[in-house]
Amino acid sequence: MNWNQLISNCRLGQEHRHLERHDVRTEFKRDYDRLIFSAPFRRLQNKTQVFPLPGSVFVHNRLTHSLEVASVGMSLGNDVYRQLLKKYGDELSPMVAEIGQIVATACLAHDMGNPPFGHSGEKAIQTFFTEGKGAYLKEKVSEAFWNDITRFDGNANAFRLLTHSFKGRRQGGFAMTYSTLASIVKYPYSSVLAGKKNKFGFFATEAANFQCIAKELGIMPVESLELRGERYDYSANEKNSKENIDQHNAAHDKSLNSKTNHTSQFSVLNSQLKYSRYPLVYLVEAADDICYEIMDLEDAFKLKILSYQETEQLMLSFFSETSKENILKRFKEEELSDTNEKVQYLRACVIGLLENECVNTFMLHEEEILAGTFSGSLIDHISEVPRKAYQDCTVVARNRIYRSQPVLDVELSGYRIMATLMELMVEAIEHPERYYSQQLIGRVSSQYDIAHPDLETRLMAVIDYISGMTDVYALDVYQKICGISLPIV
Repeated sequence: MNWNQLISNCRLGQEHRHLERHDVRTEFKRDYDRLIFSAPFRRLQNKTQVFPLPGSVFVHNRLTHSLEVASVGMSLGNDVYRQLLKKYGDELSPMVAEIGQIVATACLAHDMGNPPFGHSGEKAIQTFFTEGKGAYLKEKVSEAFWNDITRFDGNANAFRLLTHSFKGRRQGGFAMTYSTLASIVKYPYSSVLAGKKNKFGFFATEAANFQCIAKELGIMPVESLELRGERYDYSANEKNSKENIDQHNAAHDKSLNSKTNHTSQFSVLNSQLKYSRYPLVYLVEAADDICYEIMDLEDAFKLKILSYQETEQLMLSFFSETSKENILKRFKEEELSDTNEKVQYLRACVIGLLENECVNTFMLHEEEILAGTFSGSLIDHISEVPRKAYQDCTVVARNRIYRSQPVLDVELSGYRIMATLMELMVEAIEHPERYYSQQLIGRVSSQYDIAHPDLETRLMAVIDYISGMTDVYALDVYQKICGISLPIV
């Protein structure tokens, strides 16, 4: 991979259109503005990050988290560009200077595909099909589609949200630039390759979009499995001859036409794709890693889950002894006694340190990253003292924060709400002739093709509808359709 090819302002779905600029914004700044003003981005303000949505103490939600990640991402991208400019000079395309803007935009988008109630929402969608009443659907859908829905993941859903052409909407979804879209695909492979973690980058419906982006940007395929049961695309299989691919696709289509089931669009897409990570993904991931770990500590302190002494000790552990002394000395010099102010200062210091460490790590391993051989995240490779401190914070977060009662209460309630919505909506699309089904279907926005004759398309429309809800809206719908809350009461 090379930087001049990796940064492209070509837009998905509008490749054929002539660019008509009405202002001096770059195409990457247009991406940023397009997200900021979008409804799915605004809805993040009512989606849980870790803790329940605020009562008397305001903690992070998905929106504030995404804005902070974007801020750190902008710094990471700009600092990396300055280092690349020193290394490559005039060899770099002028568009490479936009790395900071691209990373910041991808950071805004990285959580847009997350369903209500955080990871419990993801789990509710997955287990509805594996453990719940949706298990019978396995015999009615294709293997590729089944892999997607039983491993449902917010990362893949974000890519779908930005690229899928929903009913009545334009081609290419948000019509974002290729570089921005590539930057949000943290796991650049299909669901069948997800393994036990259930993490993957794109649904089968959007596989062709990712193939197109990867080819344009020069993202290298890591693995190309043998032709078996999927229809293949030339761009992803250049090592195979055109004649062989044509023969395979003809045989595949003939096989599909002979079946009564599994004939939807999901079945004819290549579901065995795996690529190297797009280099800027490492910066988006680092910004997210930095923010969620450190900001969760600050939120836990505000909610009195962690004491000030515990929070101070965890944050100071990122620094050398000399740096610790300087920080504590500054507290005394500025007569800081307010613990909230101290925690905020410590948080800023830690984020600054980790940002610098990740930039240095990126440049140290830049050749491996471009070659697709770098393993792990940037945080995994920072210097020993901050890496050990980060690992300690992860352990504390897992044991004290993510297992705290407020968090568990939201997860349990959210799981039940999501599972119920999935059950009722799937039953409605399976039996649309019923009166109650018609009432439920009538609630769904017209952009979701919930009346499509193909079952897989209808199921995906249900998932799109429910995963796009905010926590508050999901609770409201749940209460209304279960008869718990009535508009007239």
